[in-house]
Parts: sequence; C-alpha cells; structure tokens
Amino acid sequence: MERIFLLEDDAVLSRGVAMALAGPERTVHRAERLGEAENVLARERFDLLILDVNLPDGNGVELLRRLRERGDDTPVILLTANDLELDEVTGLEAGANDYITKPFSLAVLRARVAAQLRRGAARQPEVFRLGPFAFDFQKMDFCRDGTPIELSKTEQRLLRVLVENRGRAVPRSVLVDRVWTDGAEFVEENALSVTVRRLRGKLEADPAKPEYLKTVYGIGYTWAVTP
Repeated sequence: MERIFLLEDDAVLSRGVAMALAGPERTVHRAERLGEAENVLARERFDLLILDVNLPDGNGVELLRRLRERGDDTPVILLTANDLELDEVTGLEAGANDYITKPFSLAVLRARVAAQLRRGAARQPEVFRLGPFAFDFQKMDFCRDGTPIELSKTEQRLLRVLVENRGRAVPRSVLVDRVWTDGAEFVEENALSVTVRRLRGKLEADPAKPEYLKTVYGIGYTWAVTP
C-alpha cells in the first residue's frame, strides 16, 4: 500500500488532489497546517510527500529542509503559486525532487507522483543488515548470526514496517493498517500484541527484555537503532 502525505492549506484543492491520487493501493493523508504536518511526520512514514510552499503558519520549504537535515530522504514534490525561477531553484536546493506551479493539471500531477513513487520504490532496499540480523524480504530469508529464522507472512510485514522506520515510534493504528492489508474490516484488538510477542520470541535473545523490538508505551512499537 502506497502512502502519500499532502500538506495544502486550500481545503478545496486538498480534497480534489486527494481524490485524484487515492486508489485501492494508495492512501492520501491530508494536513492543512505546518504544525499538524510536523506532528504527523514525526510519527509516521510515507512513500511520498507533497508540500505546499506558502502556508498560514509557515513555509513548506523550511519543513523540507528540516526533514533533510534529520536524514529523511522521502521523495518530495513542492506545490507553489510562485513561478519565479529563483523559487524553483530554492526548493530544489532544499532537497525537493520535483516542483509544480499552481494552477496545474491533475493528470500532470498524477504522472509526476507516479514517477516519484517508482523512483522511491527502486531506492528501497530489499535486504537490511542490522546488528546481528540480515533480513532479505525479496527472498524471504531471515537470519540472526547466520542462523535462519522462519517468519510468517504477517510477521514479515510487521518486521518490514518496523525496520523501514527504525528509530521511530510507529503507532499501533499505523501498524495495523500496514500489516493487515487483506481488506479485513475488523482486526482483533490483541492481534498486533500477539504478533509482536511471537516476533520477539523468534528474534530476541531474551524476549522478556527486548533489545531491538521495543514497546513505546502509549504509542506503539519501534525497532531500536543500536550502536
């Protein structure tokens, strides 16, 4: 499931863009204020960010700079009413991957979004080497210190979301949405807790004192970044 974050203060435009981009395999999370966007981006991971430059409470370019400074390489498309070449250069130098001037065609936006999502998917590693672990999600090959580990499909999906967002607290609601993607309308409340417990039993040296898959109380779980 592809996840897009849209920061646009024009509610009508925001709804229109979200409707144009959303689909069976793609969700769009909307925000209209910079402060709201910063709170969401601190908690959740997206495949693409679409950021308006001029906002009532700040500037999308400054948000982009802060994201890049902390190592976030999520593809970003900037939206702006400014059509000056200097504005475009400033946005690209801040780390934007693309720049679209308003008004724009939704067909063009969809094409640009699809291009950035393809590039982002191509950059995403299939093999993660983290401490004693090697996780190859393409070959479904998982090891600790060279010893194979058998994981269920659900455990694999949970593990992937966590390692792709390592160092961040991933809310329980986000994990449920990303892990149980079979279209089920209802997931047992303790399904996530059970899956986490099973995964810890397979990965951690001492599941009662997890070193890697940690609980963030009141929020969810995180894959801890260790030295």
